[in-house]
Order: sequence, then C-alpha cells, then structure tokens
Amino acid sequence: MMHNESHTKFPQFPESYWLASTDIPSFPKLSGDIQVDVAIIGAGITGITTAYLLSKKGLNVAVIDAGRMLHGTTGHTTAKITAQHDLIYGEFLSHFGKEQTRLYYEANHDALQFIKQTVEEYNIDCQFTEEDAYVYTCTDTYVEKIAAEYKAYEELGIPGSYVEQTPLPFSTKAAIMMKNQAQFNPVPFLRYLANQVIRQGGKIYEQTTVTGVEKGSPAIVKTNDGKKITCNHVVSSSHFPFNDLNGLYFARLYAERSYVLAVKSDKIYPGGMYLSAETPKRSLRSVLINGEPMVLVGGEGHKTGQGICTFQYYEALEKFAEQTFGLKEIMYRWSAQDLYTLDKLPYIGQEVSTIPNILVATGYKKWGMTTSVAAALLNTKLITGEGSPYQDLFSPARFHADPDIKTFVTQNANVAKHLIAGKLEMIHKKAEELQHDEGAVVQVNGKRAGAYRDLQGALHLVDTTCTHMGCEVEWNEAERTWDCPCHGSRYSYQGEVIEGPTKKSLGKVEFE
Repeated sequence: MMHNESHTKFPQFPESYWLASTDIPSFPKLSGDIQVDVAIIGAGITGITTAYLLSKKGLNVAVIDAGRMLHGTTGHTTAKITAQHDLIYGEFLSHFGKEQTRLYYEANHDALQFIKQTVEEYNIDCQFTEEDAYVYTCTDTYVEKIAAEYKAYEELGIPGSYVEQTPLPFSTKAAIMMKNQAQFNPVPFLRYLANQVIRQGGKIYEQTTVTGVEKGSPAIVKTNDGKKITCNHVVSSSHFPFNDLNGLYFARLYAERSYVLAVKSDKIYPGGMYLSAETPKRSLRSVLINGEPMVLVGGEGHKTGQGICTFQYYEALEKFAEQTFGLKEIMYRWSAQDLYTLDKLPYIGQEVSTIPNILVATGYKKWGMTTSVAAALLNTKLITGEGSPYQDLFSPARFHADPDIKTFVTQNANVAKHLIAGKLEMIHKKAEELQHDEGAVVQVNGKRAGAYRDLQGALHLVDTTCTHMGCEVEWNEAERTWDCPCHGSRYSYQGEVIEGPTKKSLGKVEFE
C-alpha cells in the first residue's frame, strides 16, 4: 500500500501555479571571478527588483542565487499586493507613534504604485487587477480589534471602511476594508524585469552559493567553489541574511510556513482579497488558471519544523474551501516560508550601522510583495546616495526595547527547547519499516537519522543534525523535506539545501 493513498485528491507533489504558469529563463553558474558595482545575493522579487532599479540608473550589477531564479518564497506566495498587513496599524501606533506608522503605510503604498505603473508602462501580462482588501472576523473576540484598527486608519488617513458583512458567501461579525489594493502573478512580472536587467548590461547567476563576504571597500563576495565577486556594495536579499553572524540575525528572526491550495469551485468568487483576523488564518483571492477563474485558499501558518503532520494543513484548507465555495478540484498545492522580526517591522538597509556598503532586506512576515519592492526602492536610494524618508524606520540597527526584549528572550528559549528536545527524543522506528513514499526519523546504528523511502523503494538516509547551528531537523510529509525548527533551514529528502540560513547539505548516513 502506498503511504499517501488517503491524499489522492491532492496533487501528488507540491507545485506552485505561478512557477508552473510561466517559462523562466535559466542562467549560468558563476564560472570565474568578476567585478561589479553591486552584488545582489538572492534572485527573488527583492533581488530582481533591486537589480532592475540599479541597472536602470547605469550601475553594473550581478544577481547571485544558490538555486533557481524566483524559486524561493517569491514563487510560492499568494501574491497579494497590499499595505493591509493584517491588523497592524493600531499596534504600530502604540509602539512606534503616528509618524513612523504612517511611513510604514506610505512605503508599502509606494511599492504598490511602482508595480502598477511598471505593469501599465510596459504592458506586462501578469493578471494584475485592482481589488479591495479585507480583514474579517467571524468571532466576537475580534470585533473590538477591527473597530480599533479602523480608528487607526482614520487617524493615519488610510482610505478604508468598517463593514459588518463582506461580499464572501458566509456571515461575518466585522471587517475592515482597504480600498484599491491589488493582486497579480509575480513570475511573468519579474521575468520581464530580469530580462530588462540583462538588456541593461546586468548579470544573473544561478546555482551559485555565497558563503561569506570580506568586508572592506571594495567588498569581496565569496562562493562555495572559490570564486570571488569584487564590488562596491553588497545587498543580501536571500530571505535569510547569508553572513548571519554580523547582525546575529538568527536570534532576531524566526521562520513560519504557510500553505496554499488553488481550487476549482462550484460558487462564483465575489472579487476582493480576504484574510481572517483569527487563527488559524484563512486567506482568499481569485486567480485565472488556463483562462478559467479559480480561488487561492491559503493559511494554516506554523513555525517551520514545528508542524506535526503537515498534510493536516492542506486538509484544513480543503475543508474550508469545500464549505465556503464548494470544491470541484484541487489544481495545485504549495507552501511558503516567511521570516518574522521581533517587532514585526522588516530589516531593510545597512546590515550593521558601522559598515555602509553591506545592505540587507529581510523579515517581511507574509507581506513580501509590497515589502520587497519597498526594500528594493529603499536600498537603491541608499546605494545611490539619495537617502529616503523610510531609512530609519526599517534600519536593521534599530532595537526597540519595548515589545522586543521579552519576545527576543522567548524566541531564543523556543530555539533552545527544540535544540535540546531533538537531542533527547527517543526513536523507536526503524528504516526497514518505512513504506514507499514515507519519511521519518529512525534509528540507524543506534543513532538518530532521517530516512525516506522513495516511490521506487530506494532508501535515502541523512544525518538529522542541521548544519546551521546543530538543531535536529523534522520530516515534513507534505513537502517531502527535512525542516529545522530552530531557524527554518530546509533540506530535500537527499539532504540538499532548499532554503537557508544554512549553506551546507545534511550529512549522509550509511548502514553499518
């Protein structure tokens, strides 16, 4: 019997519709030493947009990615372009004051306008549509919070409205709406920008892992096979900062996974983009697949490596889709990883305040479409010396002691707990017991190991100790990956790195 028989209604392997919908050009591996004005690490929406903006200003840029362009979080998003990042404006007002909170809204609003203008100017075919965005609640607990958020909108001058009922086909207690937000398919949009980077003389290198940076002016970026990129500026836009120890980012960020289904529904989708205020989160938007209107149903966030059976998240979304719209077919399923900072504001700008030419962009929560473009616009201005009203707000060097310190301690206690728990766990399963297409932590030669038996029956064994900081990875059944609960590193079932902060594969284990 095959292990995943109960999941036959789901596509067998996770695949993002965005990546499936668009041919993405491939680029060579870096094969020699090069010299450029700016080296950009990470070829997602942040890196590609930064490269586009800088090369447009005449700077010579190189984008370097450890994997394939757009195959990280960018290719696995729900692709809502909005400044409505859940219920945050009331909270930000109390933590950062009116001026800074208004700047947060403006930075994200500017990003939306940049995407809209670029799509219109170059006539990019990427399903860009303007939609109203809603945060809604079906429970009494959140009604007051939504009313308070609407007060914050009024105080900040954000165009929106408070409503009891949304256009969704179920009743809600309250909702807050932000007008004229947008959605799109990010992949054709970014493919266009990447082509412009190349036309403007920039370079993109794939399958090239950066292992560190020699600080100085110029800085020297080093790759895992000894190549060097000499540059005036370095921008780390690889999700998790690659030269981690500079800013101790692993202690200031944590990773969460969330899940998406693309479904064909019975009911007609009413338009708009939606997010539930309560957890587990529910996210909704429309999408065209092969010209047919469908619905993206997302949510079910949990800390990376800390979900038990990951299929349960897809099943919960399937049940919600069935109850809400009626379900004909699940076309695609995928999941994404997002990084959270301790005070919920992203880190964008100089990685450490004493080194002006190494910049970073990370910690977008789940709102990477606007935040990444805001980061690209801001880091471009810092590199060209123009300055920006947003640089202090997003500065990675900030440390807001207020809500921060407590969370800082809690997050690290959580990491310590997982570090210790993984080491002490009793393993009872043996590799020989695994069915086809089943993975688990097993005992091999008396030690903890990770095992996956593939569809052909071949066994893949890896060392479960994460190569980043020594936590023990856990099996993620729905994605067939090994995920680290401490800082969110993820590996394929063969132990290869899928996403950082780690740069090194898991060790192989042999039967003695």
